[in-house]
Amino acid sequence: VRLAESGGGLVQAGGSLRLSCVVSGTPFRAYGMGWFRQAPGKDREFVASLARIGGNRVSTDYADSVKGRFTISGDSDKNTVILQMDSLKPDDEGIYYCAAGRLVRLRETSAYTFWGQGTRVTVSS
Repeated sequence: VRLAESGGGLVQAGGSLRLSCVVSGTPFRAYGMGWFRQAPGKDREFVASLARIGGNRVSTDYADSVKGRFTISGDSDKNTVILQMDSLKPDDEGIYYCAAGRLVRLRETSAYTFWGQGTRVTVSS
């Protein structure tokens, strides 16, 4: 399984970015998928997750700090997980990582087996 993130960059506060995570080697729906971020000097923190919970039903979860501003979704045709980030704040800066893992406890880094290399997000105030 390989994960490749893209879409990071520099944006002004209040702006938007769309991060993509292309999954290779397996359908992403076979795993719980998550986005994490890491700012300089800080631990990697949970941002959002997506997991299939039966049939075509999907469960999503968000950190309180991004709820209402970020949206995680999946594109099965492209085998890609997307993180739409709106109303960005300077506190959203960091390297954003896509991860694939088991289907439970997706707020924890230990739930994930596979990680991408990350994409950097910079928000200017």
